[in-house]
Amino acid sequence: MKFVISMIMNPAVLDALTEEEKGALGAGHGRFIEEIKESGELITTLALVDPSQAAVVTVREGRQVVTDGPYLEAKEFLGGFYLIDVENRERAVELASHIPDVAIEGLGVEVRQVMFSDGHLEA
Repeated sequence: MKFVISMIMNPAVLDALTEEEKGALGAGHGRFIEEIKESGELITTLALVDPSQAAVVTVREGRQVVTDGPYLEAKEFLGGFYLIDVENRERAVELASHIPDVAIEGLGVEVRQVMFSDGHLEA
């Protein structure tokens, strides 16, 4: 079963961390990546740039409109994700609990099963 583990970031929370805490967060992700690589459960992982560098694209009355920055005014944003392939939801949740973000107040980790991939519904 495939799951996406999303890291929900809050810039204010990240900015309040010390350099040591930021280093520990990065090192924790490094250890987590090695753990799920070794277990064969990692498909891929991506970290995303700050939403201020995003472009929102819409089409209205046949015209493309591009707006800089995030679509919604929100404190939190998707910071990145891990795509994993595991036996069941319980294992996905277990792995998510190993991500260092879960220990930081104001950051979140969400686990969601993949419904559709590569043109096929997932079982």
